Amino acid sequence: MKANLTKNLPKTFTQDEAFNAALKYFKNDDLAARVWLNKYALKDSEGNIYELTPNDMHRRIAKEIARVETKYANPLSEDDIFNLIKDFKYIVPQGSPMAGIGNPFQIASLSNCFVIGNSGDSDSYGGIMKIDQEQVQLMKRRGGVGHDLSHIRPKGSGVKNSALTSTGIVPFMERYSNSTREVAQDGRRGALMLSVSINHPDSEDFINAKLEQGKVTGANVSVRIDDQFMKAVKNGTEYTQKYPIFSDNPKVAKTIEANSLWKKIVHNAWKSAEPGILFWDTIINESVPDCYADLGYKTVSTNPCGEIPLCPYDSCRLLAINLFSYVENPFTKEASFNFDLFKKHVAFAQRIMDDIIDLELEKIDNILKKIDADPELDEVKSIERNLWINIKRKAEEGRRTGVGITAEGDMLAALGIKYGSEDGNAFSLEVHKTIAIEAYRASVHLAKDRGVFAIFDAEREKNNPFIQRLKEADSKLYYEMLEYGRRNIALLTIAPTGTTSLMTQTTSGIEPVFMPVYKRRRKVNPNDKDVRVDFVDEVGDSWEEYVVFHHRFKQWMEVNGIDVSKNFSQAELDELVKKSPYYQATSNDVDWLSKVSMQGAIQKWVDHSISVTINLPNDVSEELVGELYLKAWEVGCKGVTVYRDGSRSGVLISNEETKEETEDKLTAFPVKRPQVLEADVVRFQNNKEKWIAFIGLIDDKPYEVFTGLSDDEDGILIPRWVNRGLIIKNRNDDGTSRYDFQYKNKRGYKTTIEGLSHKFNPEFWNYAKLFSSTLRHGMPIDKIVDLINSLQLDTESINTWKNGVARALKRYVEDGTKAKGQKCDNCKSQNLIYQEGCLTCKDCGSSKCG
Repeated sequence: MKANLTKNLPKTFTQDEAFNAALKYFKNDDLAARVWLNKYALKDSEGNIYELTPNDMHRRIAKEIARVETKYANPLSEDDIFNLIKDFKYIVPQGSPMAGIGNPFQIASLSNCFVIGNSGDSDSYGGIMKIDQEQVQLMKRRGGVGHDLSHIRPKGSGVKNSALTSTGIVPFMERYSNSTREVAQDGRRGALMLSVSINHPDSEDFINAKLEQGKVTGANVSVRIDDQFMKAVKNGTEYTQKYPIFSDNPKVAKTIEANSLWKKIVHNAWKSAEPGILFWDTIINESVPDCYADLGYKTVSTNPCGEIPLCPYDSCRLLAINLFSYVENPFTKEASFNFDLFKKHVAFAQRIMDDIIDLELEKIDNILKKIDADPELDEVKSIERNLWINIKRKAEEGRRTGVGITAEGDMLAALGIKYGSEDGNAFSLEVHKTIAIEAYRASVHLAKDRGVFAIFDAEREKNNPFIQRLKEADSKLYYEMLEYGRRNIALLTIAPTGTTSLMTQTTSGIEPVFMPVYKRRRKVNPNDKDVRVDFVDEVGDSWEEYVVFHHRFKQWMEVNGIDVSKNFSQAELDELVKKSPYYQATSNDVDWLSKVSMQGAIQKWVDHSISVTINLPNDVSEELVGELYLKAWEVGCKGVTVYRDGSRSGVLISNEETKEETEDKLTAFPVKRPQVLEADVVRFQNNKEKWIAFIGLIDDKPYEVFTGLSDDEDGILIPRWVNRGLIIKNRNDDGTSRYDFQYKNKRGYKTTIEGLSHKFNPEFWNYAKLFSSTLRHGMPIDKIVDLINSLQLDTESINTWKNGVARALKRYVEDGTKAKGQKCDNCKSQNLIYQEGCLTCKDCGSSKCG
């Protein structure tokens, strides 16, 4: 009997089995294999793994979508769908759909993003608390959430409770932010967008909130800016803020100099990459769902990355089309884009997205069953239950989809077109115009077979600018839509595709390539045959230097007969890049104004919005940021974000603090980790093993630590002379973070080691997070060293590692600090002090550095 039960259980795989199979699948791309295994491979809460490679996942997804297809006429088969999604080649469900479709081990939503809000713009305490609970309930089901704060009355307004006056927006920003930080979803934090209208009298407080240390660290913030404000900025005139916003009979009104507030927005964005800007009139005027605003589809905010503006309780699921795969004969003179196949696949992508809505409705039913079965009182469960009923209603009624793209940069390079050039912008525009037309055509055809979305009304939409562009571009499509209706209220987006692009092994989303090539080293045994030794370090270890290529840059080399296994010098690599279609087309090379213009042109063919970042060098002026923002508004962007290199490093302090006050205070680290930290590289030996530590610094004080073996195949291999660099916190599209180390070689060429947290033993990583937490909360270094030394851990290896961490941190203890509770090994005196990281006895002079 036991044998029969075992036989019926699904087959599981060990971590090593699945990783090695995934590594082979991704052709030895370690990072892609780990991302897939950690984020998307089917596993239960006990860590059992049920999928060996991504094609197992693709088969799982195809099976579920095919099941939905059988409900409708002319269904696609499982193999039809599998062949579209396998190998991440053509169509890639993103994030939550990839992880959740056919997953029996999670009761979670398939939606990537939600927006919530109170009907009637209620700003009562009860309404504010209701939103707080709703965002937590959504985040625990794996969703990113956005909501707007413009309904909250400004600071100092009268209220009929014991407080007598309102506290304004900022305290509630902190409440929502803190709730987000508390929620863990599949090992990651919640993701939140907070927005407010520039017309709100507290908008300046909102804009400044994140500059103060430790404030609003769990949310992205964006300002909703209307055309009237932008015209006032351009013309140097005044602007009137109101509460309620844009009211004809406001309770509060104040007139401000538009340019003064504008400069504050620009300065803060230049300094810290926030707030983002949402050009709200453009969003509303272009929005097809806002044709149904009186029926509950008034757009109020966006998801955390800004690419999906939504009405309250609506949600969206995301899917990316891999543009690179439609380039035939890539990187040759015969390269061409297969528009016929592309059009066909855009239609399939829209159809699959519509199927995923049905799967989401099933998931919501399961969530509701789970809520009903929970033992809490009905009054406790009521907010959560009503939340999901509202979300289900919007999903059923509007059937919103999020068809997008990835690999824009690689597509252009494969065609021999420079990203950011006039030709590049023109070709990208043609591609996105094609997506818009064919996705809408597919939605019309789906309406014929499956029915229209419940509130479709062609009369409401007839003057919408986006619909008018479709009519002008393809009158046949427009008149078919009048006759048959449409299946989906809105269809398109361009989202960031962090983990998706790792698995497609392409550039991310609409962005250009970040870096086409960099170098690494690996340790070799010089006695092995056919081994190449490029470098021998000071202790006699031999190393082979090898080049890591961006996948499609490597493909360009192969197509052009360049030996990818050759040991290239830096000069040769530089020359290679110059010959390639990626030359002067990286994220740091692209002309900023050209990129803004490209975004504005493409935005006209995307009915939702576009997530794109304008990357700027550290030395750009605030004036340039202001020019880019103004240009973005003028060319029709719906939103824009700039990131100035290094702008999130350092400690931000409150504007109100004077210099003298700051100097008198104990320096505190920010609760939110800056994106970029200076870092020391510390090497040490433990029991003849070579170890390495990366110590992230703020004001030359330790803030975090990453450590592990430096000389095994899975370790960190960097030149011995590197002792300083940057630890950069990068974010994936599903909200997860990774930490990359970047240094410059002797020629100034940047090299990046991706994913420090993936390079070390997970056991070490968990303890490193503990020690980093004590560092970040300002615990004195010598006390942390004492804490580490006092730990009694389970295994010899972890104790060896523990001792190494203590040694790495000792060097940061201020000279002269007394070491309490320790005795000199020589004279037994307790008069010990730290000196250059060593314990020195003041009585006998002996020193111990171990």
